[in-house]
Amino acid sequence: MSAYDELIAYSRETVALAQVAGRLGWDQETVMPRGAAAQRADEMAALESVLHARRTDARVGDWLDRAETTGDVAAAQLRELRRSYERNTKVPARLASEIARETSVAQGIWAEARANEDVAAFVPTLKKVVDLRREEAAALAGDGPLYDALLNDYEPGATAASIGAMFDALRPGLVSLRDRIIGSGRPPHGLVGRFSQTDQMALTREIAAQFGYDFTRGRIDKAVHPFSSGSGADVRITTRTDESDPFNCLYSTIHEVGHACYEQTIAPELALSVLGQGVSMGVHESQSRIYENQLGRSRAYTGWLYERMSQVFGPLSTPDADAFYGAINRVAPGYIRTEADEVHYNLHVMLRFDLERELIDGTLDVCDLEEAWNTRFHSDFSVQVDQPSHGVLQDVHWSVGLFGYFPTYTLGNVYAGCLHQALRADIPDLDAHLARGDLGPATAWLGEKVQRHGAVYTPRDLITRACGFEPSEAPLLDYLETKFTALYNL
Repeated sequence: MSAYDELIAYSRETVALAQVAGRLGWDQETVMPRGAAAQRADEMAALESVLHARRTDARVGDWLDRAETTGDVAAAQLRELRRSYERNTKVPARLASEIARETSVAQGIWAEARANEDVAAFVPTLKKVVDLRREEAAALAGDGPLYDALLNDYEPGATAASIGAMFDALRPGLVSLRDRIIGSGRPPHGLVGRFSQTDQMALTREIAAQFGYDFTRGRIDKAVHPFSSGSGADVRITTRTDESDPFNCLYSTIHEVGHACYEQTIAPELALSVLGQGVSMGVHESQSRIYENQLGRSRAYTGWLYERMSQVFGPLSTPDADAFYGAINRVAPGYIRTEADEVHYNLHVMLRFDLERELIDGTLDVCDLEEAWNTRFHSDFSVQVDQPSHGVLQDVHWSVGLFGYFPTYTLGNVYAGCLHQALRADIPDLDAHLARGDLGPATAWLGEKVQRHGAVYTPRDLITRACGFEPSEAPLLDYLETKFTALYNL
């Protein structure tokens, strides 16, 4: 075998073991007995030690030095393997194992603290997680910013400065649109009633399949915080139900289906390789957001959904499809990021981005995080946080150490805006398909342009190839302005 062949064979086993670790994480969020938390932490730490040893094995460095290849895919394999090797060799094995153990434990402590509205019970654990991630960032960053070292795990090539500049360009347009909507005096009414959780889950499975989710290679379960897990032949998603709000379940599912379809559609020949997964969380989020928003919340698709929900749940409180469309796209300040409308959503992300940068930079202490959150939230949304589960305890991300992850949500919205513009140019009769509940042309376009490539191309290169132009925030702002100006008669 050549050095390249040996490297790829070795990497395939490492990726397979990483998939097993991911399955343990899925199990912990869905069906693991509560009393198993401490043992699971040890299991996760042990597996992370094995993975870290494989990723830093000296043979990997030797194979990378000697590997000779031709072709884009082989070059991309080496690019991603070299990036992984260089990153992991900077992090001590002890630290990698400790992070895995602490974040596994922290997840359960966060869930209990959230349920009890008890920030103080979570603060000591969060401080440990922040300290460990700061230590990791210091090992990775060299002379560079700590936060950038962590951000690079989720969006290769991005920096806090570039993300901050994009946020600065987005914020004025979002705030202006939000203020005009709230000042319009035309708030659409929400959907009211009681909606069976059993019926919600049945409908959400139907909609998941409609959007292209392959149940022969996946399943839907319930979790506190919806997520997608896995790749290739085993991609699982979760959702949640609320009898007073069926949209929470349906649109959480559509969102996670976007993530899952990305992983299920990657070319089979890339399976169990470093290219057989989404290239970045920004690109991943572009798929979930375009599925959920530009497609799932469009006037055309919601017309179909209005009829289908009326069949499942009986007559709805909204009198017609137009009012139903307004209810789905209702703009109002709220506490919860995952339930936020398209206008407010990115403001939620900007808050988290600024706070987590300060935590990692050391300018904000974990003990002061709740007060900082509440102060910033009131400033941005003119609403006082009423309880921790509506504030600093609402998201799972920090408990599991995902610092640098939050800004990729808004970057995904920016990418989705670009993809939506290109999609409509290529499929001018898209609305006619959506009005029939036919997502096939849209999801096939995304599969061909984005999903099948996995991590062969870098994030910005992939979006540029798909759209035919460099990504920017302009298409997203244009989409939001056009949609909500019409909806609110601004």
